[in-house]
Amino acid sequence: MMKRASSSGSSPQDATAETPTEPAGEPAEAETIDTATTTVIVEVPDVGYTAESLGLTLPKSRDDAEALLVREIGEARQEATELLDSLQRVAAEFDNFRKRTVRDNVENVQRAGQRVIESLLPVLDSLDAAAAVDATTENETKMLNGVRSTRDQLLEALTRDGFEPIDAVGSPFDPALHEAVSVIPGEGEQVVHQEVRKGYMMSGRVIRPSLVIVGHA
Repeated sequence: MMKRASSSGSSPQDATAETPTEPAGEPAEAETIDTATTTVIVEVPDVGYTAESLGLTLPKSRDDAEALLVREIGEARQEATELLDSLQRVAAEFDNFRKRTVRDNVENVQRAGQRVIESLLPVLDSLDAAAAVDATTENETKMLNGVRSTRDQLLEALTRDGFEPIDAVGSPFDPALHEAVSVIPGEGEQVVHQEVRKGYMMSGRVIRPSLVIVGHA
């Protein structure tokens, strides 16, 4: 009996059926680029300078040209640093000048005010002497009250500009604030025993020391 031999080959229809096909309408997968090995080109903007515009004559040799540019850059940086230092010194000097001018103006105003107040000290002395008088009649009492009121108003007005009397009686004797006219013999710490004439200060500066008699505590 004869057996039918099977064919090991395949027909064209079979080959077509076995070939995989991509679905219609779907794009092919994009190729992945390794950015680690990709060269990125950076465009340098044109700054408008050329060797000729900067007054430079570049050598034909690349190495000589690079050396020349490096030297020019170094000198330019050094010059810029020196100019910056000069500007900073000028700015510091101007700031010191401004502060000194403000301080001088303040001192000039204070000295002018001090001269005016010094001219009023004899008036204050007269008012103090008048206010220390004991009144014996009703008219003297009224007049004495007017004198004391005038003195108080004058002191109040002067106090607004930093004027103040110096503490004397009972205070430790201070040569910077007090001028001794006499000293009572004794032992112990020197204190002001009696005030002969009032002393005054202006903005923390003594314009007239107190005349005092010095005793001992």
